[in-house]
Amino acid sequence: MPTSSAPFRRRVHLLTLTAALLCLLPALAAAQTDEIQVYDASIAPQGVFNLTWHNNFIADGSETPAFPGALVPNHSFNGVTEWAYGVKPWFEAGLYLPLYSISQGRGATYNGFKLRALFVVPHAADRHFVYGANFEFSVNTNHWEPKRYTSEVRPIIGWHLHPVDIIINPILDTSYDGLRNLDFAPSTRVAWNLSPIWAVAAEEYDDFGPIHEFNPVRNQGHQLYAVVDRDSKLLSIEAGIGFGLNAGSDPVTLKLILSRDLN
Repeated sequence: MPTSSAPFRRRVHLLTLTAALLCLLPALAAAQTDEIQVYDASIAPQGVFNLTWHNNFIADGSETPAFPGALVPNHSFNGVTEWAYGVKPWFEAGLYLPLYSISQGRGATYNGFKLRALFVVPHAADRHFVYGANFEFSVNTNHWEPKRYTSEVRPIIGWHLHPVDIIINPILDTSYDGLRNLDFAPSTRVAWNLSPIWAVAAEEYDDFGPIHEFNPVRNQGHQLYAVVDRDSKLLSIEAGIGFGLNAGSDPVTLKLILSRDLN
């Protein structure tokens, strides 16, 4: 009996260790995102549709999925088409559809959709101090997020100091698993407006983890982007390159956002 039970105990120990490692994966590996943008309280004019196309490519990233069954971040192309409508001077409604990726071993995948409600101070571009709040509800596929339903609450605080803009989005993400597990993932933008058309900016995107106890620094997300913006009536373009600042972040990510009002 002791002889036959030893292999069984080894198998139990191996399964226990494997399960523990799988539970740690979300904290040890970076995950993709469909939208890399700091909100500045600008919205579509009342009665106007806006179309924005978000794209990013992880040129150098983690080769480990963020959770069992997830897409591999390295060399993945991720994005979403965002449809928005200016309901009021202070309210914009949005639909993100489809969320998609092209990744190693999976090819093209559909990742879900999001609904958005954005409330802002009217005519933010003409004000020195701007503020607002964005609320998103996401329906995810099982290879994009470990939870089917997630949401984001994104406060917006900013200053237009001419020619410098400072914008802060202290974002809280939730998987509907309790207030103490709200994830703190702020984003910040400091821009220099070279002209009414051109701007250059530095943007930082962070993910500290749950508010009741932040993740260890090595497992947090911290990326710094160099960004160039060109704004015109025909097409607005935002392009940038991001660099990971710690081991928990993808080393190099490229982003491109194209946007225009559909009058």
